Amino acid sequence: MASTTPDRAWLPLPTVLSFSAISLPLGALAVAVSVYLPPFFASQLGVSLTVVGAAWATVRLLDIGVDLVLGVIMDRTRTPWGRYRVWMIIGGPILVVSVYQLFLAKAGIGAGYLIFWLLVYYLGTSIIGLAHSAWGATLTKSYDERSRVFGVLAAVGVTGAVAVLLIPILASSLGFEGGHTVPNMGWFILALIPLTLALVCWRTPETIAREVAASQFELKDYWALLVKPDLLRLFLAQMALTLGPGWMSALYVFFFTDSRQFSGEEASILLLVYVIAGIVGAPVTARVAQKFSKHRTLMITTTAYSLGLCGVLIVPKGNVPMAIPVMFWCGFMAAGFDLMIRAMLADVGDEVRLDQGKERISLIYALNTLAAKIASAFAIGITFPLLARFGYDATKHGANTPEAIQALELSYIVGPIVFVMLGGACVIGWRLDAEKHAEIRRQLDHRDAQYDEAPILESLAGEPAHVVMPGSKATD
Repeated sequence: MASTTPDRAWLPLPTVLSFSAISLPLGALAVAVSVYLPPFFASQLGVSLTVVGAAWATVRLLDIGVDLVLGVIMDRTRTPWGRYRVWMIIGGPILVVSVYQLFLAKAGIGAGYLIFWLLVYYLGTSIIGLAHSAWGATLTKSYDERSRVFGVLAAVGVTGAVAVLLIPILASSLGFEGGHTVPNMGWFILALIPLTLALVCWRTPETIAREVAASQFELKDYWALLVKPDLLRLFLAQMALTLGPGWMSALYVFFFTDSRQFSGEEASILLLVYVIAGIVGAPVTARVAQKFSKHRTLMITTTAYSLGLCGVLIVPKGNVPMAIPVMFWCGFMAAGFDLMIRAMLADVGDEVRLDQGKERISLIYALNTLAAKIASAFAIGITFPLLARFGYDATKHGANTPEAIQALELSYIVGPIVFVMLGGACVIGWRLDAEKHAEIRRQLDHRDAQYDEAPILESLAGEPAHVVMPGSKATD
């Protein structure tokens, strides 16, 4: 299975697209779980807002250390089939079972049911998401090419989100009741997971980097990683940039139906516009980052997003044509948040490997996932109980008091803007740019050349990592 094909900089588009396939169900789940699943439990299954919010917050706190443990284990995994491929195969069945239990849940469930299956769900997404991100960081060594790879991943994820958002729109046009929306999303995602997971594991080559340091566990190395300033800054940025849009997503259905007086179908159409904008925004953001650097691009997109969100309250109530450009603008800018952070983390991973002589990229992405989990817990764990405290009732569509609607509006706008701007501020003065990264790669390549060549694993389909040098014509 080993190959002597050199690990060069430019990956063919078919390779990147095959690797990105699992982003389809993950992107669909990101929207369905954050936007539709909590209201489904509250309005369709009769679970109180307080219980829903408490369940999400409890789960995030209970599995807060899972990703760190997974990251350490993944970095130490070496099998004849690769490092990350094995873990993605493990995570697949876990995710499938949990999605079935959550999206096809029946009335009468309580907090215990929610907490248990949410724990299983987040374990599955942690395994697959962490392995996929770390695997993506090892596909190429190039500063700019990483922006391209993660740009394609983001665009494919947005495509999955678009597909799941079409379900309530199509269901409404076909005359199905709103209570079928979330179960239909569940069946769609359940069909995608095994198909896309098989494509990734079958077609994607994998490289395991050579380790030059001693193999024993060194606690000081992990501590140095945890307190590394660049990683701390990206940790805070990830928290802020997850909490801002996540806060907005948790309140989206309530805000657009009860405050802005859109129908459920119109709200889904506007959310679809927001998500579709990401298909354009992700590759454009990646291209802009190649020209202006990743951290500057992140600061630009966070500022532009916040300005665009202010326009939501200016749009006349129920006016879909005027709301479309505002939602497109916000979705376009939001597409660059996770993309830039993941690409910057890959660069930091090279710097860490140069310093420590070991691959720590799984643990680095585990820290990033930990930040996202903490933020997600606050997004639902704070907003839902807060709305309940202000008197908002999720079951009284159009019948809430003016004070409750005003609290909903302030929560929807102020929270996301504050946190998104904070996320952009976290990377002010970032120094790991293309020039510094090129020097890190030069030193790594020089050191690696003095050891036996690291194994480059073919895909299970028998195809090695066929890549071309920058400047030559890729066979896309």
